[in-house]
Amino acid sequence: MTFKTLAAFVGATLISASSYSQMASAIAEDFKPSSLNQPGQEYPQVNSQGYARFRILAPKADSVRVSLGLGGRGGTILTKGADGFWTGTTEGPMDEGFHYYNVKIDGGKFNDPGALNYYGSVRWESGIEIPAHDQDFYALKDVPHGNVQQILFPSKSTGTSRRAFVYTPPGYEKDKSKKYPVLYLQHGWGEDETAWSNQGHANLIMDNLIADGKIKPFIIVMTYGMTNEVKFGKIREFKIDPFQTVLVDELIPYVDANFRSLANRDNRAMAGLSMGGMETKMITLNKPDVFGYYGLLSGGLYTPDDINGKVKPKLVFISCGSKEKPDGVTKAVTDLKGAGYNAVSYVSEKTGHEFQTWRRSLHELAPLLFK
Repeated sequence: MTFKTLAAFVGATLISASSYSQMASAIAEDFKPSSLNQPGQEYPQVNSQGYARFRILAPKADSVRVSLGLGGRGGTILTKGADGFWTGTTEGPMDEGFHYYNVKIDGGKFNDPGALNYYGSVRWESGIEIPAHDQDFYALKDVPHGNVQQILFPSKSTGTSRRAFVYTPPGYEKDKSKKYPVLYLQHGWGEDETAWSNQGHANLIMDNLIADGKIKPFIIVMTYGMTNEVKFGKIREFKIDPFQTVLVDELIPYVDANFRSLANRDNRAMAGLSMGGMETKMITLNKPDVFGYYGLLSGGLYTPDDINGKVKPKLVFISCGSKEKPDGVTKAVTDLKGAGYNAVSYVSEKTGHEFQTWRRSLHELAPLLFK
């Protein structure tokens, strides 16, 4: 075979392979309404490959696009039909799990009328769920369920009552003599105290783990992590001291007085995602006598130098998505282990800085707590 013949053969093979790849990657037309849609709404929809399709009624608009779909390159551009509906499909599949999004109509930002809204990005945003291969661990099942209740606790330092949500495990109301450990679980920047229940399904994760006998039941307390409001891009201006006062001096005493908690360091944990991880790191290092278990979920790292000379934590848990900086997480935990600390790392496969990473992280962290 001559060089020209070989080159032609290879070229033809590559073209054939490319054509096959394009056919193999064709979008499957098995779209179904997202599980997070408003009642009775058909759109947005998702298919078995993870693509999302949107349909917005805006007959007088000149342009409509959805913020999801192009990885920061402007979102998904919708096309107008004769009926006044704008329709479009993401150019590729999205990561599994929950995503915030919004709709821009002629430059204005709106929510999708077909989707439920979730507080994120310092505003109520539309939400869509891409079904995950491992979604069973946070699925709503026929098992005993705990209770998530809103509390309003007095805060002298801020001059108002502040809100928190408290998860109590199944059976809490029946056995009035039993006391429980407590995890203080923080949300990310731009979110609030509703995030871990609504977007994260923390209560369902706990219910399922308890039903499977994989964890020791405990209480989870989720409160708003901001005391001084910080504008977008100004997170470095955030000061931990006011929130630390709210958490340690006001919320924890309220919880210990009003719930059957085991009110000591060895039965108290703090963890958080993203900014909540930053808060966790600062407060646990400032108050090592208050918390015995630490968890950073895409929220920074601990080093041995951070902890040396302080009361030794019973556990340090650090996690992130594989699309973030997993090498830093695994190295940090290796260094902590080498220094004699009980440290565990977890990397969520094929996810980034998003709730599927944090759902999985909580699922991995919970069985390690309060041993």
